[in-house]
Amino acid sequence: MKSKLMREITPLTQSDCFTIFSRVKSTFDFPLHYHDEFELNLIQNGKGAKRVIGDHIEEIDDWELVLVGPNIQHAWFTHKCDNPEIREVTLQFHKDLFDDKLLRRNQLSFMRTMFEKSLRGILFSKETIQQLAPRIIDLQQKHGFDSILELMSILHDLSISRNIRVLSDASFNNQEQFSYNSRRVEKTLEYINQNFDKAITLGEVAKLSNMSEVSFSRFFKQRTGNTFIDSVNEIRLGHASRMLIDTTQTIAEVAYHCGFNNISNFNRIFRKKKGCTPKEFRENFSGTRTFI
Repeated sequence: MKSKLMREITPLTQSDCFTIFSRVKSTFDFPLHYHDEFELNLIQNGKGAKRVIGDHIEEIDDWELVLVGPNIQHAWFTHKCDNPEIREVTLQFHKDLFDDKLLRRNQLSFMRTMFEKSLRGILFSKETIQQLAPRIIDLQQKHGFDSILELMSILHDLSISRNIRVLSDASFNNQEQFSYNSRRVEKTLEYINQNFDKAITLGEVAKLSNMSEVSFSRFFKQRTGNTFIDSVNEIRLGHASRMLIDTTQTIAEVAYHCGFNNISNFNRIFRKKKGCTPKEFRENFSGTRTFI
């Protein structure tokens, strides 16, 4: 299967804990992709579709529940599935939602192990799906702190469930850490998230880290795998995606409110990073998405 790999920039902001997205569709049309967030994907009526997680490819059954860790490529393709009412619930949460120190506590050791295994993709058993699917679906109806408690409870129950399958080969995805292990990088990303709607220069963030521009640029690329400019654009695009979903503002207004001063540049970067124009993204978006 030949497919272009795309880095997805999700609309989940640093102010959110997680997002849950529910929709009914007739085809799987999202390309092979990866992103920084954990993703729990529940599919009903998907028999005959093809799942790709890392280097693992498999035809799926009617029900499917998979946990995908940060930055491992994944996708579902229509393949032989001909059901016109495929139901999908996708839950995404930040890789640092659960602090590493918290996960080292005895009571959360199973969750920590599950998150580590999810870097290769985890398929849960039919019995687990039967037990937890109603709770995952109903999570959209919960609000505030109750929703966070329920998410933790669902993840814990998944972590102690039986007969899980790890999908991708261990050597395929070499990501082993959930954080950049650098206060300078975290501080920079926090600054960008707080000021994404303004002009941000390499000079000012280098100054925050007490480094020269050249040294900081090299350091940032080594730690994140991204250039500083790419990281700024990706954070801005995440906020722009959120506004395209949540508001009726024009595309030009969304661009300017997210720090893009040139609408042509915004359209070009958006298409390059997300595989479609902002207009197509808004028009093609269907279903209900809840941010917590």
